[in-house]
This record gives sequence, structure tokens and C-alpha cells, in this order.
Amino acid sequence: MAGNSKRQGAIRKEGVKKAKVGSGGNRRQGLEPKGPTPKAVERPAHVAHKRATAAAKSEPRVEAAPKPHRAAARKPSGKSNSDIVAGRNPVVESLATGVPSEALFVQRAIDPDPRIKQALALAMAAGIQIREASRTDLDALSDGVTHQGILLEVAPYEYRDLDDVLLVGTDKTPGLVVALDGVTDPRNLGAIARSAAAFGATGMVIPERRSAGVTASAWRTSAGAIAYVPVAKVTNLTRSIEAAKKAGFTVVGLAGDADVDIRDADLGNEPVMLVIGSEGKGLGRLVAESCDIRASISISSRVESLNAAVAAGIALHAVVSGRPTN
Repeated sequence: MAGNSKRQGAIRKEGVKKAKVGSGGNRRQGLEPKGPTPKAVERPAHVAHKRATAAAKSEPRVEAAPKPHRAAARKPSGKSNSDIVAGRNPVVESLATGVPSEALFVQRAIDPDPRIKQALALAMAAGIQIREASRTDLDALSDGVTHQGILLEVAPYEYRDLDDVLLVGTDKTPGLVVALDGVTDPRNLGAIARSAAAFGATGMVIPERRSAGVTASAWRTSAGAIAYVPVAKVTNLTRSIEAAKKAGFTVVGLAGDADVDIRDADLGNEPVMLVIGSEGKGLGRLVAESCDIRASISISSRVESLNAAVAAGIALHAVVSGRPTN
């Protein structure tokens, strides 16, 4: 017999299915990817998730913040003059000093910290909205500044009109307005506002350009005193000085080279606008020429000039001390 045709392995049995032709990987390519492995705190069975859940239950309830649009990440409220305070200590200081704020952003599932708890308590007491956000959202809102898992959105400051500031005052308590020329450090602005409030100033004037504005830093430095001294922002300080003169103010500009000492200036009991320049540069030429009186502060030859905030405090005291006691 030719061959070995009776070998069982060579006989095809009836009913045996043929091998199916594969898809060549097409079906595998069409499957939906599951994505990256979730973080430990996002897996319900993981111990990190259980710890975060337990910690969250002990904290005040916060609202979830929508992810900000990347193009508007620096301005969470959409207001061009909003300000962001980043970091645990700055946020607590801002809330403690009463900086007007719109929202407190806290990182989701962050480790408990006494300063974060204090910030949450202060925000709740002040009626400030508390919102929960991811670390990525906070990075976008802070524009790369180290935020330590917490941000505070400060409400835009409402500047007053110049006329409103100049009209404040009475016969017994005449107006005392402080104008700043070239003071670009918000901490100096805040310190000057604190001195202005302490000596009964009725307002402040700052120019729109080349000048610090009322920011969170200014609020903190003033220890909340800016709330008691209205601030006007003007387009041209020289024209504002002329307007003050027409309103009956005597304009006194501080200048290191002036011959008249601020203590000897005869200001009587009339409204006074005190103009403070920047440290080093002092008053601008046009501003100095617009002043009725240029006065100096006598200092030792060991230093060339005083810090603008220090000079403002000394000058304000001299003006108030020279007024008749009512």
C-alpha cells in the first residue's frame, strides 16, 4: 500500500471547524484606550484615597471650581484689575487685615495645614466664596508663582473721582490730601496710606502712569487703613494740582533741596495738598513748579534722602501739628 493514508493524524474528521482568519490587528487598533493610571488619591480602594476622604470630611465644605480657560487663566473673574495673592502666609495675612476679596481657591485633597485651616475660617467669617481647584488650575491662575495650594482673588479697588477727594473736609477739619509722584512700590503706597489715616488725611491722589496702584500688597502694608482714606487715580498729576488750587488747597511739595523746612511752613488752618516724590528722584519738574510751596525735611548728612513713606509720615505730622487746636 502506497503511503500511510490510514494514519489517524492524516485523516480530516468531519465537522471540525477551520481556523478563522484574523483581523490583522484592526480590531485592537479600534479599541478605546483606558488612559493613564489614576492617581492614588483617586482610586477608591487605595489607602491614600481613604485618608484624603477622611481629611476632607473634617474641613469646611468648598465648591468645585471650573477649570479656567488657558487664555484667561491670569484673570479668574474676568476683571482686568483683579489681583491674586499666592501662598499660605500672604493669603492668611491678607484675610486677617481685611483685604476685600472675592474668592479663596484651595487645592483639592491637599494635606491639612494650620494656615490653610485659618484661611478657610477667615474666609467663611468674611463671607468670601471658597472654591476647590486642582493643582493645574492653581498653577494657571498664579501664573507660575509658588502658591502652596492656596490662592486669594482680591476684589478690584474702586477709585474715587478727584472732585470727591477734594470736597472732603469742613471748616473745623480742613481737607488734607496726599498726592504721590513716581511712587512705584505698592508697599510704600500702603505705608503712606497708613500714615495718612493716622494723621486724619481726607484722601490720596495717584497718577495712572508710573505709579503703584492699590493692590493686595498695598492693602496688607496699610494694615487695612486704605479703607479709611479714599484714593483718586488721575491721568495727569499736574492738572490735578491746579484743580486743587482752584478748590482752595495750598499745595506743598516735599523737596530735599528746598530752603523752607516743613515745620516752618505757615499753613494755618487751610486745606493742604502734600505732594510726595519718589526716593532718590524726588518730584518731577512740572509737578515741583506747580506747587505753591516747596519744603524740605531736615536730616543728618549721613544719609542723602528718606524713604517716601517715612518722609510722608514726618510731613503729615508737621502739617497737623502746625494747625490750630479746635
